[in-house]
Amino acid sequence: MYKLYCGVMTSVTLSQFRSQQSDYIAAAQREPVEITSRGAGRRAVVVSPEFFDRALRALEDQADVRGALEARNEEGRVSHDELMRELDL
Repeated sequence: MYKLYCGVMTSVTLSQFRSQQSDYIAAAQREPVEITSRGAGRRAVVVSPEFFDRALRALEDQADVRGALEARNEEGRVSHDELMRELDL
């Protein structure tokens, strides 16, 4: 299991982000930066490429685990010997 993030997230308004964009992008390399907007609440979260890649891998791993569990619970299992015969191995 991947540890995605542990810590405090920086939160800024959209206007703050616009005025200091490069500073907040630099900050996002260390921790996620939440961008908020009056009336709309949370608008976006800026993260580092490494964080994004870890999050995608974790989601893909979860999908693989769910798929394996579903396959394990399916009816009509095929034995190893049957599979080998079917594949001509």
